[in-house]
Amino acid sequence: MAHYQSMGSIPPKRHTQHRRPAGRGKTGELYYEELMGEEGFSSDSSLLYHRNVPSTIVDAQVWDIGDLSTTPNHPLKPLHLQPHALFDSAKAIKDTDVVTGRRLLLGNGDVRISYAVAGAPSPWYRNGIGDECVYIERGAARVETVFGAFEVAQGDYIIIPRATTHRWIPKRSTKNPLRAYAIEGNSHIAPPKRYLSKYGQFLEHAPYCERDLRMPEGPLLAEDIGDRADEQTDVYIKHRGSGPASSGGIVGTIHTLPFHPLDVVGWDGCLYPYVFNVRDYEPITGRVHQPPPVHQVFEGWNFVVCNFVPRKVDYHPLSVPVPYYHSNVDSDEVMFYVEGDYEARKGSGIKQGSISLHPGGHAHGPQPGAAEASIGVEYFDELAVMVDTFRPLDLGEGGRACDDGKYHLSWSGGRTREGSDFSIG
Repeated sequence: MAHYQSMGSIPPKRHTQHRRPAGRGKTGELYYEELMGEEGFSSDSSLLYHRNVPSTIVDAQVWDIGDLSTTPNHPLKPLHLQPHALFDSAKAIKDTDVVTGRRLLLGNGDVRISYAVAGAPSPWYRNGIGDECVYIERGAARVETVFGAFEVAQGDYIIIPRATTHRWIPKRSTKNPLRAYAIEGNSHIAPPKRYLSKYGQFLEHAPYCERDLRMPEGPLLAEDIGDRADEQTDVYIKHRGSGPASSGGIVGTIHTLPFHPLDVVGWDGCLYPYVFNVRDYEPITGRVHQPPPVHQVFEGWNFVVCNFVPRKVDYHPLSVPVPYYHSNVDSDEVMFYVEGDYEARKGSGIKQGSISLHPGGHAHGPQPGAAEASIGVEYFDELAVMVDTFRPLDLGEGGRACDDGKYHLSWSGGRTREGSDFSIG
């Protein structure tokens, strides 16, 4: 995010002495400057000022990050995943956290899509592979980072840059636990370039702008939240490696720090986590049906994130408001149906909480009868998060476990090759 922010205590000039004031620990001792930067020294960065040497660790252990293996979608089929079924035990939810409890649904070499329903605080965590974009389907949580803290709730996206140390603390609720949809890139995740000026400002045609972004409340120090500043702390790190096949080339390490990670007294720059709520997205509409790129909200390397929000729809007198059939020649399309009544999927078994995969090579579109039924409709009350990838997606263990096994037959009314029928929905 390329607009400048400054929080807490920083020196007037970068890379110069910044010392503790009188009455703050060891008076006159230097703070330790850390540059967090993208693409080496060639892109956005921020400078953070630590009380402790940020490289210090006293132990390193293996973190078994679980099954991240993937299986090809072969034979090629559109799929209907039901991730709510992965977390149907109240006791399991109570003990699950957003970091270690994620279940991998879909993934490839560019992006991994996971789901978690969490009731427990996460460990301190750093993704050393790429940025994370986490969408809050339901519930609420406090997210504490070295840049400051956020209160997140239903409809929030939180963008967390690569290598940002943070943790998740869900708001306890048996009726409305935290439901998180995690999009992990092997790259950076940012607003689409076409929304930005050459200097990084949102342009007038963008569907959201800087005013819609929430910055961290900070800086946040350990003693501010009742944690001891000098206590040893484990930080779980996800990084690249040559682990077992089940890890998908991703491995984990636990670094033990001799102090609490919340030791940043100030920072400034253009790289930091932020929150954007989907209800602040202003939909782009037209006289006839608009293609998915008008719904784009973020992009990463070889994938994009879009959201379909409640909106007025096509107003040409002969318009057909639901999507036309289209072949995903270059991409796989993943749709997470969050709220509302998704017109194009009626009769398919898709409902709130469902995830569909429409793979490249297969023509897809509305269910039979949906196009005719949509004529004359002026408003769609729907909310969905879509990820389009430009390399094929494979199924993770969570995806394999919650596939309904029959969605590919929904356009034929459940009719199989032999002519036998079974119910869809």
